[in-house]
Amino acid sequence: MTGLLVHGDNHFIVHGPLPARAAALELVRHWSLIQLGATTPPVLDPWSIVSREFRENLAWAVIVPADREISPAVVELLAELSARGVPIHDSALERW
Repeated sequence: MTGLLVHGDNHFIVHGPLPARAAALELVRHWSLIQLGATTPPVLDPWSIVSREFRENLAWAVIVPADREISPAVVELLAELSARGVPIHDSALERW
């Protein structure tokens, strides 16, 4: 399964299951900082970044709040996913 993890003006195409809220926040923390030689914590092993994926294959999206606005291209992609019935989860909400 592949999805989209959105953090402000940054986004990641992610291979793996829909992450729970806590995992989504941890993935953003882990992937947003370049840490040379760092290993991925075992709890994050179910997910990996992929460089390309067909839009039709995206099965979920998670939005993690950030200081920057979501880019117009990603807003458009989220709208397209929503129109196709793909669940879009906002980690700012307590539950999803």
